[in-house]
Amino acid sequence: MSENYEDPNLDQPEDENSGETITRVTGMFKDWFLDYASYVILERAVPAIEDGFKPVQRRIMHSMKDLDDGRYNKVANIVGHTMQYHPHGDASIADAMVQMGQKDLLIDTQGNWGNTLTGDSAAASRYIEARLSKFALEVLFSPKITDWQASYDGRRKEPINLPVKFPLLLAQGAEGIAVGLSTKVLPHNFVELIDASVKHLEGKKFKILPDFPSAGEADFSDYKDGKRGGRIRVRAKISQLDKNTLVITEIPFTTTTTSLIDNILKANDKGKLKIKRIEDNTSSQVEILVHLPAGLSPDKTIGALYAFTNCEVSISPLGCVIEDNKPLFVGVSEMLRISTDRTKDLLRQELEIQLEELENQWHYASLERIFIENRIYRDIEEETTWDGVLHAINEGLKPHIGHLKRPVVEEDLVRLTEIRIKRISKFDIDKAQQRIEALEDQIAEVKHHLEHLTDYAIAYFKRLKKEFGAGRERKTEIKLFDDIEASKVVIRNTKLYVNRKEGFVGTSLKKDEYVTDCADIDDIIVFTKEGVMMVTKVDTKTFVGKDIIHVAVFKKKDKRTIYNMLYRDGKGGATYVKRFNVTSVTRDREYDMTKGKKGSQVLYFSANPNGEAEVVSVYLRAVGNIKKLKFDLDFSDILIKGRNANGNLATKHSVRTIELKEKGVSTLKPRKIWFDDTVQRLNVDGRGELLGEFKGEDRLLIITQDGVVKTITPELTTRFDTKMIVLEKWIPNKPISAIYWDGNRERYYVKRFLIENPEKEEVFVSDHADTQLEIVSTDYRPVVEMVFYKERNKDQKPNESVDIEEFIAIKGINALGNQFYTEKLKQINLLDPLPYEEEPEEEPEQEVIESDSESEVTPEEDDDVKGDGTQGSLF
Repeated sequence: MSENYEDPNLDQPEDENSGETITRVTGMFKDWFLDYASYVILERAVPAIEDGFKPVQRRIMHSMKDLDDGRYNKVANIVGHTMQYHPHGDASIADAMVQMGQKDLLIDTQGNWGNTLTGDSAAASRYIEARLSKFALEVLFSPKITDWQASYDGRRKEPINLPVKFPLLLAQGAEGIAVGLSTKVLPHNFVELIDASVKHLEGKKFKILPDFPSAGEADFSDYKDGKRGGRIRVRAKISQLDKNTLVITEIPFTTTTTSLIDNILKANDKGKLKIKRIEDNTSSQVEILVHLPAGLSPDKTIGALYAFTNCEVSISPLGCVIEDNKPLFVGVSEMLRISTDRTKDLLRQELEIQLEELENQWHYASLERIFIENRIYRDIEEETTWDGVLHAINEGLKPHIGHLKRPVVEEDLVRLTEIRIKRISKFDIDKAQQRIEALEDQIAEVKHHLEHLTDYAIAYFKRLKKEFGAGRERKTEIKLFDDIEASKVVIRNTKLYVNRKEGFVGTSLKKDEYVTDCADIDDIIVFTKEGVMMVTKVDTKTFVGKDIIHVAVFKKKDKRTIYNMLYRDGKGGATYVKRFNVTSVTRDREYDMTKGKKGSQVLYFSANPNGEAEVVSVYLRAVGNIKKLKFDLDFSDILIKGRNANGNLATKHSVRTIELKEKGVSTLKPRKIWFDDTVQRLNVDGRGELLGEFKGEDRLLIITQDGVVKTITPELTTRFDTKMIVLEKWIPNKPISAIYWDGNRERYYVKRFLIENPEKEEVFVSDHADTQLEIVSTDYRPVVEMVFYKERNKDQKPNESVDIEEFIAIKGINALGNQFYTEKLKQINLLDPLPYEEEPEEEPEQEVIESDSESEVTPEEDDDVKGDGTQGSLF
């Protein structure tokens, strides 16, 4: 490798193309660097594919096996013993051992080993104790099939690799930074690894995903099998404790409660979110209470925690291992295949050794029986030499050894001479035969396992799962995350001001006009009287152009904010009308909303968040023979186009003034909203269940299992309670029917009600601990089925159907309701509702089609506004 590093152009100090000076590393620097890099990669940072251990971990396990007597050893003692094999300081060995002990797999710990949740460190190694776990003793050691090498000082032998019969690297995970490369293998679930190994042995496909000891939620859609270039997103588990408190019960991998709290406080200090205080109640389980100021949305704060803090972290895996003393970049699926195949091979080697030992035992037991049963030991009484003794025994055996599976060797004859007289005198032929038959059964069993090695390996893995899999279920929940737009969840922690005349906007202009609350990550959109538009980032003070007529926070890809505008084309030119949206622009670039003639001026401008189209009165100057000095213009007659469209000609005459005559309604079609049950979020992208088409005043109805009912505006950032059982578009005149078991009165009640105050969250069942909501329906005419318990010594009563509309009239939400049944029912089923004809809704306003086209506006005919193209007719 070092020879290939030479460069024939070493004397050329400068690269002619780049102008940079290149210094080549040669001689001792080159050789020593490569030696150092190889040492760090192979001996310190990167685990071996064979057993999943780094050298220090392997030596710790070997030392613990040396010291193992079933009792706990001081960690300091284990560290000192490991230094016989590991040529480094005690601190690095102790740190590696603590990290392994915290994974609760190979080491049985005693004492204070720290807390991975809080980040608290372990006690000093002289105070804590450890021993090998039963799992480690089961899967790590098998001296007869272990390859050994001399330790660094040559005094002892250490294993080159431990014969690990389990995908240990994937179970523990590994992370290391070497020279020129690094590795990051994430931990996987113990039970899932065993299941995947079984599937591989069965020839089936499998898929494994990481599982973290800190639990949390994770999106593995871009995991890429743990190879370089993959990425996963891990989130804390955050829920709403009450309207002013959030609770974090699980944290992302790579974080601790201490680091997470510090990170949240920093985000709060920077104004990314707003919190009142934080409590850390973590012990064996994570519990971080985040107290919010009054009036702050918990949903929005949860989104802000994910967007601006380490409540969501991104982890990039990198599967790098050592194979045959070389780095190998490989995915986790291939790691598992290699490990499983190696386990199968190790099991084969153990069986072959066991078979050889059993056959040797059978061979000697058979010789012993022949030797004693045929009294061959008497043949040596007359022999005076050692060779004569061995020869006499060999000759005595020959007539009886035809059934043996291998020839008799000198070692066999020597062993026969070592049999004591006491053993010969007490020899029991029947017991000897039983022992030989038992050995034959064992040999047959081992041969069967070797012939069916795959089945044997599968049974081995299943036994590991049965013995050690309890309590090792998956902790990290697999989810698909929706992308959180920072601009939608950021706390508006500063105020935006404008100096319209001078053309400045910013957060430091406190003496000027206040515009809105904003965040430092926001963009703002500005329109000037000359018809120039610009989008720029929020700053302390920015010049955008004199005579500002509109300024607001800019929402990217917003098609529902519609701008209505009338402008004069140049000095003394005609007046044009246009409606447009702004979905995307280049920041800090000026865009002309007019035709671009010098002297153009905006005469009327409005920004409408839901596409409202007002009616304005246009007053003309009394110049020449104009008969009609006033006309009304309805913006709903103007099509919505792109921002570059010139618009329709309104009038060629000089305009004196324009006044608002009538506020308008939205001309946009209702917005379709879906609910994606996978991520528990609303969306407008067609994912999940369609909830309906929503106009500006429409709301969502939510009912939970606790008997809570409320309506909300359908905001896409809303988060939903896991107890939610009803989510649909709210129809105010559609009754809600409910049957519940009242814990106070111990009987069923049924009620029907309408929501009278849509802004208020209400509970429609009693607050007794035993109260249970059984059925809730939003059908107009629901029907339920009562299923009775079988009475003692009687047949079961037939099921009974009840028409709820006939049973009870609509009452107030706070009413108790009518008594439904006094005894406990086996079940209450909701049947198909009775037919109902809804009253036809009023005809909607005429729909105006949205368009992003940059072409001219198609003219709309009106009493006052007519057109034959973009120029239109004149007034």
